[in-house]
Amino acid sequence: MDKPMRRYMKVGTILHVSYKELGSGEGPILECLKKIVTDPYFEAVEVARMKDAGVRRAAAEMIACGHMVTAYGGQGRMLGAGLNINDLNEEGRKKALDSLKEGIDEAYEIHAADFAFLAGRYEEATKEASFQALLRSTRELCDYAAQKGDMPVLCEVFDYDIAKRSLIGPVDMVRRYAETICPEYDNFGLMVDLSHIPMLHESLEENLLPIKEYIRHAHMGNTVIKASDCPAYGDEHPRFGFPDGENDVEELAAYLRLLLKIGFLNEESRPIVSFEVKPFEGEDPDVVLAGAKRTLDLAWELV
Repeated sequence: MDKPMRRYMKVGTILHVSYKELGSGEGPILECLKKIVTDPYFEAVEVARMKDAGVRRAAAEMIACGHMVTAYGGQGRMLGAGLNINDLNEEGRKKALDSLKEGIDEAYEIHAADFAFLAGRYEEATKEASFQALLRSTRELCDYAAQKGDMPVLCEVFDYDIAKRSLIGPVDMVRRYAETICPEYDNFGLMVDLSHIPMLHESLEENLLPIKEYIRHAHMGNTVIKASDCPAYGDEHPRFGFPDGENDVEELAAYLRLLLKIGFLNEESRPIVSFEVKPFEGEDPDVVLAGAKRTLDLAWELV
């Protein structure tokens, strides 16, 4: 591709994945955030729960001062607490919804461009009941977000049989979900992730083309699925170039090429496309991010 990628997307990174010590909602959030905000390579930074309201305010101010956009990931609110928004136990479903609504409040507080969540686990025997519970929860989230403004609510597509074992999920289920909710709510969409596609046992085309009109946010990452004894096996987001990894320069280029072909990457309304790469076993997070940027630069030349 001869044109710069900045013409087609806003490159970002997920702060609490790049700096995994922030995953609890505490730690040196502002110090790590400043590294991203002062790096002109990035136009976007994705954040998650920040327990201290003062830290949230300072983060929002820093992001605005740096002329960047931010997005809010609510997935950790579910995973860390073992919550499930398609829980067949109504008390459990409501508890999960309350946490996500709190996350939506925080996302508006920091002026996030969108809010993301994930569907929970399910049992095959009660899969349809779980799907109906997911629809109820999604409608409640969309209604809640719409009452406060116009921030989109996005469901991220995860694996269904390896790590997160999410209902959303295989592409047929994802398409059915989006085709149900999107006509009802214009503030709903999907988030896709390159690192999840190999875990779904689908090709890029099988994964993306059936849902192309519903994609509103994308992640770039890697996964290991060949070696189940590897610490990076499953949904662990190792760096590009990690041993036995599924994704590197060529795979990232193919992903971006298809996102461009379907119109997701575009010059009129540039979407956020963020790295989700995590340092392993003593790896320096800043070095891992530098490697991700090199990988993206090389991939874009092949688009």
